[in-house]
Amino acid sequence: MPQLFDLQPNTVDVRQLSPLSLAFVGDSVLELLVRRRLVCTTHLHPGKLNAEKVKYVSARAQFREEKLLEPLLTEDELAMFKRGRNANKASVAKHASAEEYRASTGFECLLGWLYLTGQSTRIEELFEVLWQNFDPNVVD
Repeated sequence: MPQLFDLQPNTVDVRQLSPLSLAFVGDSVLELLVRRRLVCTTHLHPGKLNAEKVKYVSARAQFREEKLLEPLLTEDELAMFKRGRNANKASVAKHASAEEYRASTGFECLLGWLYLTGQSTRIEELFEVLWQNFDPNVVD
């Protein structure tokens, strides 16, 4: 699989970004990975593609995905996840519990941090585990 895309050198110290800024980027990283995989592995029409994508990028799905990946996270990755999970956020998702929403923010924060620190290979590794082991059709 090709790298997500190369990142230009940062003009900002990533360590000084808020966890919600990192989550903002991480949300797009996950969505792009899922969209790319769906387009490359299915022959679904755009409306169906979007319905399938949502099964991976919703707060509830991200909560389950993080639980799946947590045993594989390094100490630094787990710390970044917790930083995002514990961030104050004014809103909550309509279709997720507060716990699911916080965990999804933490997962997005982790992905944003990995991306902005140039760790695309690690993102791809984690995504491959997610793709192979996560069943988006399981409803809790």
